[in-house]
Amino acid sequence: MKQRVITAVVALIIFIPIILAGGIWIDIAAAVLGIVAISEILVMKKKLLISPEAIISYIGVLSIIAPESWINILPAHASQFFLFYILVMLLLLYTVFSKNRFSFDDAGVLTLGMLYIGIGFHYFLTARHVGLTMLLYALFIVWTTDSGAYIFGRMFGKHKLAPHVSPNKTWEGSIYGSLFGTIICSIWAWFFPIPGFSGILMVLVTLCLSIVGQFGDLVESSLKRYYGVKDSGKILPGHGGILDRFDSLLFVLPTLHLLGII
Repeated sequence: MKQRVITAVVALIIFIPIILAGGIWIDIAAAVLGIVAISEILVMKKKLLISPEAIISYIGVLSIIAPESWINILPAHASQFFLFYILVMLLLLYTVFSKNRFSFDDAGVLTLGMLYIGIGFHYFLTARHVGLTMLLYALFIVWTTDSGAYIFGRMFGKHKLAPHVSPNKTWEGSIYGSLFGTIICSIWAWFFPIPGFSGILMVLVTLCLSIVGQFGDLVESSLKRYYGVKDSGKILPGHGGILDRFDSLLFVLPTLHLLGII
């Protein structure tokens, strides 16, 4: 517990000024987080962090995360999508020359990982560019839902939610967590309203995002279960890896975009 607290305090000391500063700092932070997250998938796949597939994966996830201002240096016809496609083709081409060390399945996992991580962190910096309150809204949804699910799950949890993936999660914790997160974050949205969204609609949107965030948590738990690891990484002592800390947010932020909020 002491280690978790120390890690959390140090992370917040670093993280909060970056969020407040925004601009280039949030762009760099999203890029670094994305590279670390894709490296965690590489480690789970037992791939070297310095290898052709790793380097292609790093560039691929950056090509998705990067704000438009970074891509403007490319020729007009070289869109982000086209650049990413070229990198995926390089991964597939590498299966030919790797002497069976790198397979089509490996390329598929890394491609999916680049999309999953890249799109999530792209909208992380997009939310901050929209405004500080927007990113805080997304963060508070995740934090309050997780806290509510943990607290109420320990108090009332009896029925397992997905024991084959995450044996400690319960239906009671999930439901109460979403209700708690919805109430707290709807109050936040009342003081910092989103243009075009009425009070009732924001409550429904917040509830939806709270549920989506829990799906993100379960997806990452399923990933770890498949590869037989307790944590996605060790970069945050007592908390695990970047995917462990941002799993819910990687689902919530793209959903904010799908709903037309960011």
